[in-house]
Amino acid sequence: MRLDVWLDVACLFKTRSEAQKACRLGKVSINGAPAKAHRELKAGDELLIARPLGRRQLVTVVALAETHIPKAEARQLYDDRTPPPTAEEIEMRRIERLHRATSVARPSRDDRRARRRLSGKQ
Repeated sequence: MRLDVWLDVACLFKTRSEAQKACRLGKVSINGAPAKAHRELKAGDELLIARPLGRRQLVTVVALAETHIPKAEARQLYDDRTPPPTAEEIEMRRIERLHRATSVARPSRDDRRARRRLSGKQ
């Protein structure tokens, strides 16, 4: 079975095209070797998936499925052996979320016009 299809069916990526893109960018490896989307997958293979913010997900393939199945059943296709995050990783994620929430975006056109009116400039 193709790697990109299995990643989609196992609900590790939202779509097959996202799985293909991750493979193309080298974010998925099988048994320690970078994997392409068309690579054949079999039970017992170990996948290492690079996730955002430097996280890595370690997954062992348990079973294969050709068609889409409910998400609860899809979790039965793999054994997630990702170690739990350390206290430092949890704190870094919290800080990153806070930073993204408080980052200053460019003011909208209406905001800029309102500021100009308040400052007396026309």
